[in-house]
Amino acid sequence: MAGAAAPPKQDELVPHPVKDQLPNVSFCINSPPPWPEAILLGFQHYLVILGTTVIIPTALVPQMGGGNDEKARVIQTLLFVAGINTLLQTYFGTCLPAVMGGSYTFVAPTISIILAGRYSNIVDPHEKFLHIMRGTQGALIVASTLQIIVGFSGLWRNVTRFLSPLSAVPLVALAGFGLYELGFPGVAKCVEIGLPVIILLVIFSQYIPHAVHSERHSPQKTQLHCRTDRSGLVGGAPWIRVPYPFQWGAPTFDAGEAFAMMAASLVALVESTGTFIAVARYASATPVPPSVLSRGIGWQGIGILLDGLFGTANGSSVSVENAGLLALTRVGSRRVVQISAGFMIFFSILGKFGAVFASIPAPIFAALYCLFFAYVGAAGVSFLQFCNLNSFRTKFILGFSVFMGLSVPQYFNEYTSVAGYGPVHTGARWFNDIINVIFSSKPFVAGFVAFFLDNTLHRNDSAVRKDRGYHWWQKFRSFKGDSRSEEFYRLPLNLNKFFPSV
Repeated sequence: MAGAAAPPKQDELVPHPVKDQLPNVSFCINSPPPWPEAILLGFQHYLVILGTTVIIPTALVPQMGGGNDEKARVIQTLLFVAGINTLLQTYFGTCLPAVMGGSYTFVAPTISIILAGRYSNIVDPHEKFLHIMRGTQGALIVASTLQIIVGFSGLWRNVTRFLSPLSAVPLVALAGFGLYELGFPGVAKCVEIGLPVIILLVIFSQYIPHAVHSERHSPQKTQLHCRTDRSGLVGGAPWIRVPYPFQWGAPTFDAGEAFAMMAASLVALVESTGTFIAVARYASATPVPPSVLSRGIGWQGIGILLDGLFGTANGSSVSVENAGLLALTRVGSRRVVQISAGFMIFFSILGKFGAVFASIPAPIFAALYCLFFAYVGAAGVSFLQFCNLNSFRTKFILGFSVFMGLSVPQYFNEYTSVAGYGPVHTGARWFNDIINVIFSSKPFVAGFVAFFLDNTLHRNDSAVRKDRGYHWWQKFRSFKGDSRSEEFYRLPLNLNKFFPSV
């Protein structure tokens, strides 16, 4: 028949091949770009981490009783400790190009400490700020022990050995997609800036190979969100200041507050595991061996300990937005992230200069998040290539875990916004905080449901083992199962001899 389309060739009908390393990455974990480009990319990572570094203290410090001076000092301290933690993680932890920074997971228990009755009688705002800060320091120091013990004891290694591509999908996907509240709602606070930035980012990163950005004017209501000169950071920041341990005074300890912070530490442990997996993907590394994940969690615990000692009013976890930047730039180099850690430390000490960059309007960060969080979520979805999507078991576990991961936290958050407290409201405030913190995390709920179902539902069936993609990751369950693990995850200075990965 004239004009009929030719039948497809046989090779066109073959599905896309499965890849345990992401192709088309410009610079992978061990292949740094030239120094000028590496420095520029490192500065980009520094700018991206500023979003969370500024947003969290800006929300918490005024509630603690602090003013612009205290806010600027907390931001400097958080940035300084983030730089140290990033260096520790890239050299001795997972050795992935993972930026460590502040975590929204620790905000809820910190607010619970702020509202604690033992601070309500303090009249002087500065004195109240210092007492609350010392309370958060004590809680963070205690909470850090959870990750240090679980990570360095190898306990988390034994748990993640049961993680399959199927159960990793909801965990990693919602580590990115679950942060949707920080995306377009933040853009809409100053749509005159935020929306053009999104459009420009899409054009320059997808349609034209490379990136740029924009700014200016609007009514009084949105000036706080749109203008850099309204944040109070430049005026409040000292010219030079080196943060140091116990700068706010000796930490104080309360058992209930420590338990609540430990719940946040548990949630951050799970969320960071998902983000580590995404970072490995975008760095074009092989799947992270369980022993390396466990080692990384142990060092993240050290990072939370440093948060408690220095007084950041927040705990540390892997930066999801910086994981997304790896994808946007297609540069997964460890050296680039280590350079960004240098920028963090440098600008945290030179307060005025750092405050200028930290005063970038929040809607610009929100516009960036729309792309970065989407990339991390997509990394999770990409692991479905290892699974059988024609299996009803796969469909149930995937659909149910993602749905519950969105629905359960939505209920907890809605209830809290209306009632002023979570659904669990007993006489024991510490117990309430533990339950409310755990079930308000989308990646935690989705990951837990998927992990439980995947490891209990017909797990020993040989066909099921293939459906869940477990066989694809089998060789990465042991550090020595694949020769590439040594290339990507070995410790520097021959430290593997003293700290062997198994």
